[in-house]
Amino acid sequence: MRFFNTAGPVRRDLHYCLPSLERINLEDVLMLIQQQKYFVLHAPRQVGKTTLLLALRDYLNQGGAFHCVYTNVENAQAARENVAKGMQAILYGLGSAARTTLDDAFPAEAWPEIMAESGEFAALEETLTRWAAHAAKPLVLLVDEIDSLVGDTLISVLRQLRAGYYKRPGGFPQSVVLCGVRDVRDYRIHSEQSQTIITGGSAFNIKAESLRLGDFTEADVKTLFAQHTEETGQAFEPQSLALVWELTQGQPWLVNALGYEVCFRMPTGRDRGVTIRAEMMMEAKEALILRRETHLDQLADKLQEQRVQRVLLPMLLGKNLARSAKDDDIQYVLDLGLVRRTAQGLQVANPIYHEIIPRTLNQLDQTNFETLVQPAWYVGDDGRLDVEKLLTAFQQFFREHSEHWVERFNYQEVGPQQLLQAFLQRIINGGGRIEREYGLGRGRTDLLILWPYGQGTPRSVQRVVIETKLRRKSLEKTVVDGLAQTWAYMDRCDAQAGHLVIFDHVLASNWEKRIFRRVESWQGHEIVVWGM
Repeated sequence: MRFFNTAGPVRRDLHYCLPSLERINLEDVLMLIQQQKYFVLHAPRQVGKTTLLLALRDYLNQGGAFHCVYTNVENAQAARENVAKGMQAILYGLGSAARTTLDDAFPAEAWPEIMAESGEFAALEETLTRWAAHAAKPLVLLVDEIDSLVGDTLISVLRQLRAGYYKRPGGFPQSVVLCGVRDVRDYRIHSEQSQTIITGGSAFNIKAESLRLGDFTEADVKTLFAQHTEETGQAFEPQSLALVWELTQGQPWLVNALGYEVCFRMPTGRDRGVTIRAEMMMEAKEALILRRETHLDQLADKLQEQRVQRVLLPMLLGKNLARSAKDDDIQYVLDLGLVRRTAQGLQVANPIYHEIIPRTLNQLDQTNFETLVQPAWYVGDDGRLDVEKLLTAFQQFFREHSEHWVERFNYQEVGPQQLLQAFLQRIINGGGRIEREYGLGRGRTDLLILWPYGQGTPRSVQRVVIETKLRRKSLEKTVVDGLAQTWAYMDRCDAQAGHLVIFDHVLASNWEKRIFRRVESWQGHEIVVWGM
């Protein structure tokens, strides 16, 4: 039985999958190879790069015109700046790949002697030169995880490929594809030897093209899930497939992870007679986030980097990008797949990442709240969430402890909002969920609490909007703007209640004036305003 793949390259006999070579313009790739070009393929992690390279290798070898080898150089990462050890690992991997794929022992037998003669700064070039001269067909080399190499090891690989470039095709590979997360031109490589920063563009200025592997389309998502239906008979409601697309925006790992979670991990979904519904897909999404799978954990790790923070912090605050955000910072988060360009500007790449980012930033505080806050305290006899009681408790907690707790956040400017979200998440994890909206230039963060209650089928859902704003101007102006924005979000979400929480940076030390609760009316709807 095949299944949705969430780890490693796709195998058609084991995994539901799309034809890899249809995800790129194969005609363009073949033209670059025919024209003896060296080029780059890049994409965020777990999008399908390795699967594509392996499919391209097999396609070229079956065509009979080339000898094509795929090699992964990540094992040389551990060598760091030790070029000799790094080059040994790279050449050993290349020799092993040639023997396994082509039944060609030449590079494996030749490189040790070449390494001894030429040294680490010429061994790769010389091995490829002799191998190309020995091979019966032009060589095509596919190098995966090129950007896992560090410092002088990476510089040496790029420069040796550049040095042998003029000898192709008879004395060097006809075409080389370098594959990684980022385009080579964007590398900023620290050379330990010269104590300088070398750009990838200068170390590898023979690159002809840079190709990016994209996400799945909505049609791709439906095709992938249709394979499960065809092989098992299990159906998906159209709304559930629409939700997969909405939540993932086609990010391949997320698409497969939702499919695996709902069809192979959830006990209800394992029953092939059960039609997969939208609420089951939402439950699968929550499970992925709470379990922090490897893919999501790697994403969380990137949030600690300063260049990522320079882009994401303004998003979380609803501000515009500061001048400290460099073009390379923006390109970096784009290459990581954390954000995407839209007609509305830069946005977080998909709703799941949109949810993970703030929850990751306040994860420690959610854990700390476990001993301080119990969800049952805020649930009424009818099963509804007592949001008034909840916000009153948080307001008092914030007054007494905010200074100490906010200091713990890496992004201290968003600390008050993150602390509120951590408090809410601790409660909501007991039976509901929070949807968030934030982004560049919005000037606010919108939270929608969805809390199921009652015994009916389906259960009733309590819908409450909480909007958070930072006061940077007059209080009344902040309140008026916030009321309009809160009501608009309530109207769009069909919420039954709305709350506006204002964190006051102007009266930072005057708690008597900062702390208040008052009820305002906007468009005939009551909105509770909380000062903190």
